[in-house]
Amino acid sequence: MKGRAFTIKNRRAAVTLLHLSVAASANLAAFLLRFDLNIPAVYLRQFLLYLPCLLCVRLIFCLHAGLHRGLWRYFGINDLGKLVRTVTFGSIAFAFSVRYIFGAAGYPLSIYMLDWILLIMLEGGVRLVIRTVKNTGGGERGGRRVLVIGAGDAGEMIVRDMKNNPKYAYEPVGFIDDDPYKKDLMIHGVPIFGGRTELAHAVMRHRPDEILIAMPGAGHKAVNGIYEKCQDFHLPIKTLPGLCDVLDGKVTVSQIKALQLEDLLERAPVRTGSEAVKKLIRGKNVLVTGAGGSIGQELCRQIMGCGPARLVLFDRYENGLFAIDGELHRLATKKNGVKNNGGWAAEVSSVVGDMRDEGALEHLFSTHAPAIVFHAAAHKHVPLMESNPLEAVRNNIFGTRNLICAASRYHAENFVLISTDKAVNPTSVMGATKRVAEFLAMRMGSFSPTRYTTVRFGNVLGSNGSVVPIFREQLGRGGPLTITHPEVKRFFMLTEEAVRLVLVAAAAGKGGEIFVLEMGEQIKVLDLALNMIRLSGFVPYEEIKIEFTGLRPGEKLYEELFDVTEKIVPCPFERLRIAVPEKVPSREELEWHLSALKDHLARKDARGAVSELRKMVPNFTGQEVFTGIFGGKS
Repeated sequence: MKGRAFTIKNRRAAVTLLHLSVAASANLAAFLLRFDLNIPAVYLRQFLLYLPCLLCVRLIFCLHAGLHRGLWRYFGINDLGKLVRTVTFGSIAFAFSVRYIFGAAGYPLSIYMLDWILLIMLEGGVRLVIRTVKNTGGGERGGRRVLVIGAGDAGEMIVRDMKNNPKYAYEPVGFIDDDPYKKDLMIHGVPIFGGRTELAHAVMRHRPDEILIAMPGAGHKAVNGIYEKCQDFHLPIKTLPGLCDVLDGKVTVSQIKALQLEDLLERAPVRTGSEAVKKLIRGKNVLVTGAGGSIGQELCRQIMGCGPARLVLFDRYENGLFAIDGELHRLATKKNGVKNNGGWAAEVSSVVGDMRDEGALEHLFSTHAPAIVFHAAAHKHVPLMESNPLEAVRNNIFGTRNLICAASRYHAENFVLISTDKAVNPTSVMGATKRVAEFLAMRMGSFSPTRYTTVRFGNVLGSNGSVVPIFREQLGRGGPLTITHPEVKRFFMLTEEAVRLVLVAAAAGKGGEIFVLEMGEQIKVLDLALNMIRLSGFVPYEEIKIEFTGLRPGEKLYEELFDVTEKIVPCPFERLRIAVPEKVPSREELEWHLSALKDHLARKDARGAVSELRKMVPNFTGQEVFTGIFGGKS
């Protein structure tokens, strides 16, 4: 450390001496230019007389501005601005001293201007030469050849960072930009080939190893358009984080990431309802069931940001619960001593338990007294529930009923049931059980002071057990990617987006509604698979095969958001609509069916339970024959 400190001091002293030498040289050159290289003796005496004063002024301003501390290999526009300001103020101070302190009215005025111009040129030139020599490193370096799409600020910053940092091993070969005025220009010595029409020619001629989309402000539509143009080249496509994720507005090579499937989903941001959500949650005890699942975990993250008094995490599976518990406690530690959004510091309590255990729920509600309950716990995998219908009934119906009753008994203010598009005109046991859960929430809301709200949405991209993690695993094995049917379609949402809308719906609910999230257009699962293969740098059907396995029991070719028995009502919050069923079973009807279902569970009668589900949900059109866990076909 002592040696390093000594080296730094020596460098700063050397830089300061160089600055003074350049200042003296610039002043001498000013006199030489002024008098055509033949300085009269009277003016030579003036030069020598006032040079010490000039050097003192230059030294003072140099030290004050910190010019001796800058690394010249990184000399840029900001440094040039500082240099110009320092030289300008120094020239003004020197002129004032000569004319008004020393009274030398005969000192040539042109010398001040020539000295100012020459010093800026010499000081800036020395730094630029050193930067060029350092960054060139004696020749062109190797590395992955990158074609950059976007010659804006982000593209300029990323190319500058590539050139300034040889350790990144990137070599930008050119830009593609649709601005016609930029064509054939250069940025940091890197040419701009033209717009997207020149993309194929640029790829064929310059043979990049990958393509980088350097357009953080571009929307999904623009990114999709670029992706469509690039996908035939079979090159890895990289991108940069969005502007909202770049805290200081600067992008670097370290922020480059592979283009993800999520980047291609055209989703409008949720702009309304955030204040209503904070008002709903702030300072209250909040319970999240299924907190260890994908939706449950994201719910917990976003709820923590709204300032609850206490957040209670409830799940029967400890692994996911352990992960989110640790994450939230780390977040709380970072904010230790800082009031959270509105003056509340959330406590986090994690409880391992089963919602089918009424005694466990009694203890949970009596201990933590949640004012708001988000019910995200459910069995959700359609094929598994087809072969385990009794477990689906036990968990999705009776577990939900236990929670609904406990919330009412302990005077919770809000209960939010997270449902699924598979509950709409159900063809599966899982969908039918979730439809019954919707009926239970709506009916309880008709006589309980607790507000019961249901939120219905489709598949969440990347959630546990969803198609995207399965495809990624299959890609890791080299394929094939398996799809049930070439025409199968699904609604897809991003986890963060789905949860944000769930919270908005919770704040908007008055009780008894079924909120349906606006999901956009359904996406072909085959298109999803093809995009994932291309984004991984492979060629579909050649390097990675796709196999069709046939629809599984309970699966549909496409999903629906509204039941045939429902009418659609607009909602004041964007991207939310309300489904109003024509008929909801009465409390007495539901109790009678639930009693019958309980008998079937006791007798392990899977066929009888499914038959009872058909009575409760008349438009349930699932298959008649299924394999039960209690032996053979039932």
